[in-house]
Order: sequence, then C-alpha cells, then structure tokens
Amino acid sequence: MWLYVVASLLGLFLLRRWHRERQTVPRLSEKHVLITGCDSGFGSLLARQLDARGMRVLAACLTEAGAAQLRAATSDRLQTVLLDVTSSKSIADVTAWVRQRVGDQGLWGLVNNAGIAIPTGPNEWLSKEDFVKVLNVNLVGLVEVTLSLLPLLRRARGRVVNVASVMGRVSFFGGGYCPSKYGVEAFSDSLRLEMRNFGVKVSVIEPGYFKTMITNVDNLEKNFYTSWQKLPEEIRTAYGESYLKQFVKMLKILQKTYNSNLSLVTNCMEHALTSLHPRSRYSAGWDAKLLYLPISYLPSALSDALFALFYPKSVGKA
Repeated sequence: MWLYVVASLLGLFLLRRWHRERQTVPRLSEKHVLITGCDSGFGSLLARQLDARGMRVLAACLTEAGAAQLRAATSDRLQTVLLDVTSSKSIADVTAWVRQRVGDQGLWGLVNNAGIAIPTGPNEWLSKEDFVKVLNVNLVGLVEVTLSLLPLLRRARGRVVNVASVMGRVSFFGGGYCPSKYGVEAFSDSLRLEMRNFGVKVSVIEPGYFKTMITNVDNLEKNFYTSWQKLPEEIRTAYGESYLKQFVKMLKILQKTYNSNLSLVTNCMEHALTSLHPRSRYSAGWDAKLLYLPISYLPSALSDALFALFYPKSVGKA
C-alpha cells in the first residue's frame, strides 16, 4: 500500500516537473545571449544551436580564426567578438560592445563556457604559476565577465549559465582544474541567491567526460611529460618513471569512455536559457549521472578507496 502511494506521488512529481520544464520563454528571437569560448567544443555548438533557433547570439572567441569559422557556419544574426577572459581590458571592451548591441532591453543570457585544463598532473609536479594559469581562465575570468555584465542581465531579468564539471563535485587529479570548478559551483550558488530578487536565474552545467579540446589526450600526454622533465631529481625518484607511464596509460583508458555527443551538454545549456523554469543544476552524460555524482555523496573513505583502485602506484620513496 505504502509503496503504491510513494510511487504515485513520485510519478505526479515527475509529471509536474516535465510539464513545467516544457514551458518556454516568449519572444526568444528578440533575446541576446553572449557565449564565451566559442572557438570550438560546447561553445561553438551552442552558438550554432541557438542561432538556428532564431536567437541573437553574441559569440565570444579567443581567436579570429575561430570567429571566422563560426560566422561561416551560421546566419547573419550571429555576431562574433574577440575575448580574452584573463584580460580586464578585453572584458571591459566586450562589455561596452555588448551594451551597444542589446540597448535598453539588456542582455538575456550569459553562458560562461570558456575554460582550460592544462597545466595538470599530480599536484607536486606543478608550480603555483601552473595553478594560477588555469584558475585565471576558469574561475577568476568567469567571475569578472559575470560581474561586468550583471547590470545588463538584471535589466533583462535574464539568465547566467556557468559551466562547471563533475570535477567540481569530486576531485581525483591535481592542478587548477578541479579547484576552479569547485569555485564555479560556489560562486554560482551565492550568485543565484543574490540575483533571486532581481529575477535573474543562475544555472550550473556539470558535464561528465566529453571529447573536446580540453580532454584531448595528445595535449594532456605532452603536458605530463613536460611537467615530468621539469621536476627535480628527488621528486622523480620518489614517484618513479613507472608512475608517469601508468598515469598516461590510465588517461588512454579513460579516453575510451569519452562521450562524443556534445549536444547532451548544449541541450542543457539551451534549456537553461529558454525554459520558463530552468534547473539550478544540469548533469550531462551517463558518467556524470551514474558514476561521478553518486560517488560525490559517498563517505570520503569509500570514494578514496574506489579511485585508488585505478590510481598509479608510486615507488613510495621519501
């Protein structure tokens, strides 16, 4: 009896959520959305996706080559601009550029998608500068872009969509990437509460592992060997060269699980921008839903033991 009641209530809840999430924002063709990191990957695909839906896309690229490639694949509605999220001047220039285009109606959507993962590796193999390089793009740049555009977003009672990662829930490799994504989660949570009274909704996208430039194995492998060569002899001896080889081997095994269907992520982004009732968090990819998020709720002793099964073994010398 109780099982029937619980199942019925759950069914009603899911039906209500499905109905709410199908309701879309009116007059989408009048709304401007700025997307960062549009040279490739999620940003490029989302720009093309929203353009095809008739929205006014403002695509921020790091390179002119990336911008030209995107313009060639989209309609005349889409406009591109060059943006370096680590440069305050570049952010200020783009903010002024956006203000000219959106006018009094304000900016409906900001998608903070720009990000990097390299340098990465075991923490002891990296320097402070290695951490700062990643944090400046993934977290500090994201914060500065958001703060610069908040007045325009408040005017439109719009949306902020921040790309975090499942690595903002669990962290099993070193470098600035995981700390930056944990930071994106924290910034988004506080911003969501602060913007509530202004009618601005904030969503976080938490993708699993997808086949993009960030996860490119050749680049990551080159990064590991470069870091290894820079290490003092004492650290190389402590870890042993077999650790490096195991690390690269683990990466190549992980590569086989990468998802090539990037639309699983961009569909979440699109929903966050166009749904009348967007979610606070979106998990994209089977590994995010069935592996990493469940692991994030385990006691640390269990999650550590699980990850340790696949982790390289060091020589262990002091």
